[in-house]
Amino acid sequence: MSESLRENALRRDAEDPLGKLREKFALDDETVYLDGNSLGALPAHVPARMADVITREWGQLRIRSWDESGWWTAPERIGDRIAPLVGAAPGQIVVGDSTSVNVFKAMVAAARLSTDDRDEILVDATTFPTDGYIAQSAARVTGRRIVPVAPADMPGAVGPRTAAALVNHVDFRTGRLHDLPGITAALRSAGALAVWDLCHSAGALPVGLDEHGVDLAVGCTYKYLNGGPGSPAYLYVAERHQAAFDSPLPGWNSHVDPFGMTPGYEAAAGALRGRVGTPDILSMLALEAALDVWDDVDIEDVRVKSLALTDFFLECVREYVPAGRVASLTPEPYGERGSQVALRCAEAPDVMAELIRRGVVGDLRRPDVLRFGFTPLYVGFADAERAARVLADVLAEVPAGAPADVSGS
Repeated sequence: MSESLRENALRRDAEDPLGKLREKFALDDETVYLDGNSLGALPAHVPARMADVITREWGQLRIRSWDESGWWTAPERIGDRIAPLVGAAPGQIVVGDSTSVNVFKAMVAAARLSTDDRDEILVDATTFPTDGYIAQSAARVTGRRIVPVAPADMPGAVGPRTAAALVNHVDFRTGRLHDLPGITAALRSAGALAVWDLCHSAGALPVGLDEHGVDLAVGCTYKYLNGGPGSPAYLYVAERHQAAFDSPLPGWNSHVDPFGMTPGYEAAAGALRGRVGTPDILSMLALEAALDVWDDVDIEDVRVKSLALTDFFLECVREYVPAGRVASLTPEPYGERGSQVALRCAEAPDVMAELIRRGVVGDLRRPDVLRFGFTPLYVGFADAERAARVLADVLAEVPAGAPADVSGS
């Protein structure tokens, strides 16, 4: 008798070299948490660390903690801890502000690094909306115009008038992984700068910022990096651009002499130029503690498990879910897949609400996309099998609407 999908899942979990990492998170066995692509789970040791930050560092040391507890250097120190996860050498990432603010810094700085005759900025036509809003504002500030382009078409769209391009590494709706090496190479060969949004890839798969010659990059830390709700984002500035990096938000924290309080601004050297104002220390230090779960974890191993999990989930969906009720928008080829599965479902709002009620937590992108994020540090194969089985049960009870578009368009 062949092995059932449930037996297969239990065997693979038992053999999983990353399986014990689940113990490091505050999770329960009643819930299958597949929304780490929106908000990562809480690492179990973070509350104790934050209690110490609040009661001792803030409560007892107070202002002394800027020096004695290392608060002042946290943005660069934590940036150096994120660097290996995105393939960057130390000294190129600073943590602070939101992703949106960092997109603005990166896009204005990219335009300023370019020449005046390069009057267009390419933007991923499928981008997360805020990235588009910010890019449009950056274009107004710098006198450029926005040209929306599908990521796959960017190598052919870049030209002598292109200053920079802003591209999402992974599409937030479909989970499609875009060609960072190829697009970056095409942009740079045309004299343009490549700016990447890593929100849906950092911590889920290798990025290779230095290896592939990325110019600037931004990302959040509350998804696969598990930094907590609203945890600070980060900005990557390749070392070769740091001396000329001209931030549109010069603040006292990025001044060469921040406590000199001089009226004239003179930028500090290196990645510190990406700082603006006083760091959000509580969120910053929660993120720093959360990053401990990555100690001794190889991002390549994470990618192997991510692909295996999404493969297995799709296999279970095909086996359990009645034909025509859902259609995968997530690409099958590994080179085009992030770490989430997006299923088009005509009844998506009702289905996701019922899934959550039954303990399978994913999320919804209106009008008809069910999203399931697979975080390899704490999601297992039994989770994937259970999620697909419960999805089938829910669909058996929810009246069918229009058939799913199996073309994936």
